[in-house]
Amino acid sequence: MNWVGLYNYWIVIFLMMTGFYIVVSQGNLVKKLVGLNLFQTSVFIQYISMGKMPGGTAPIESSAPAVYSNPLPHVLILTAIVVGVATTALGLALAVRIKQAYGTVEEDRIREEDRNV
Repeated sequence: MNWVGLYNYWIVIFLMMTGFYIVVSQGNLVKKLVGLNLFQTSVFIQYISMGKMPGGTAPIESSAPAVYSNPLPHVLILTAIVVGVATTALGLALAVRIKQAYGTVEEDRIREEDRNV
């Protein structure tokens, strides 16, 4: 099997593991959001890669017989990108509100302050 020809899946694995590592290892809420966005991007790339057929064309009807790529994964990813942008905006808005309330976006300090109150 040709592993070099599957480079897009290697990119998916790298982005997914990088995003997961950032979410798990960082205490900063904004950095966690960046990690979640990396993870989400890797899922987008995976779905788009799986939706492409070798030699497939856009599903536009013509008189000549052709192999078509399925457009459904691409449409779903467009919807997922819109939802991802909205959830990122909400997460950043929550981070701003947490910064105003606690004076920090570091998870450890927030927990410490909650224990003291």
